[in-house]
Amino acid sequence: MSEATNNKKTVLITGCSSGIGHCTAMGLAKRGYQVIATVRNIQDKDRLNHPNIQTQLMDLQDSSSIQKGLDAILQNGPGHIDVLFNNAGFGQPGALADIPREAMRQQFETNVFGTLELTQAVLRRMHQQGQGRILFNSSVLGFVSLPYRGAYNASKHALEALADTLRLEFHDSGIYVSLIEPGPIRSHFRKTALRAFMQNIDVENSLFRNHYKKVLCRLQTEDQHGKFTLPPEAVLKRVIHAIESPRPKIRYYVTLPTYMFAICKRLLPLFLQDSLLRLVEKYENQKP
Repeated sequence: MSEATNNKKTVLITGCSSGIGHCTAMGLAKRGYQVIATVRNIQDKDRLNHPNIQTQLMDLQDSSSIQKGLDAILQNGPGHIDVLFNNAGFGQPGALADIPREAMRQQFETNVFGTLELTQAVLRRMHQQGQGRILFNSSVLGFVSLPYRGAYNASKHALEALADTLRLEFHDSGIYVSLIEPGPIRSHFRKTALRAFMQNIDVENSLFRNHYKKVLCRLQTEDQHGKFTLPPEAVLKRVIHAIESPRPKIRYYVTLPTYMFAICKRLLPLFLQDSLLRLVEKYENQKP
């Protein structure tokens, strides 16, 4: 990708400690954008070393953190936000029968409620400016569901509904809303999911305790080079198009599984979709 002059357009990206967020922040900074990268921990700031990057502490589970962070961005930064890339999020594994209410709440606080709260605040600024781009990092699990990922499935389905609604409500406003829908991407996603699983799932007293042995094996294995796994630069490529295209797409599929599931969802009857998704789960848990 070649660098481009972007008149110092400002891009706010959440969840930049690693993976997609870190890659996108660095890639856009090198391309000439002024990037504001949010992280939850102060030690993660040092990893975002580029003159075009300003880091900001922000925890999407905390309304006061969102407001303080946004105030600091507007006061100490360029004073405007041209693009918001809602990237922060995590996955809470486990059968729906086993996920405590508080764990489900935490899943939605970050992936949905905090994301929406920040988006609402930025939208007011963009509406005053008369232009802007809002990007949501969703997932293939935003339009299909795999078993034992119910909390994450639900949060991403909700996020897609919010994005679709915002797109309709801000039609002809100069504000474009796009969804990025990755499949497997090299990141620390499994490490975070394993921590959430161990904290919130009572394996020994579960109806699914035998199955969870396979789940734990999968989560403890860093599958960074699977057949369909792509580097985070694949997402960066779609983000650049969503920012720079005069007519950005509504949805950007990333990785072959996302394209395949999108086609299957259109063409296959539901009972065949269910069979396919059960096979995928079985395949995932059989991998070494």
